[in-house]
Amino acid sequence: MITQIVTLVGVLIGALTSYFSVTMAERAKHRRALATRWDERKLNTYIEYAACVKEVADASKFARLAAAGSEEFDHFIASMNEGERKRSALFEALVLLAAAPVVSAAHEVNVVVWDMEKRAREHEPPPVRGNLHERLNEYHEKARQDLGINEEAWRIP
Repeated sequence: MITQIVTLVGVLIGALTSYFSVTMAERAKHRRALATRWDERKLNTYIEYAACVKEVADASKFARLAAAGSEEFDHFIASMNEGERKRSALFEALVLLAAAPVVSAAHEVNVVVWDMEKRAREHEPPPVRGNLHERLNEYHEKARQDLGINEEAWRIP
């Protein structure tokens, strides 16, 4: 009888150990899958935002170069306005998904883009030293850090 109880306790301990190890492994697998899914969404949002910023910047540059009141100018201003609406929506998605340093860097990009738009509408020359590229580079760096991409990971040996 004692050997049967010992055997039964051993089977019970084995079953519980098996259950808890499988449960913990499944939870870890689920957490990794969620993290991967959110990282993919972050990456897509980061890329779409940067691409949209470049579209708005190009439209503002071409609008500034076009003759005021011309059809070409109106076309570029309309394109710039449409890009601004898209950039604004993408920035909201970015705020929801990104870490604070990325949001801060993106806000700095926004400030430069708004200045470019204002100058385009008023046909003012660009600033002596445009810093959109610097701000975008900072944004890219913060985005890479948020995604856990270090320099060694993407550098070709």
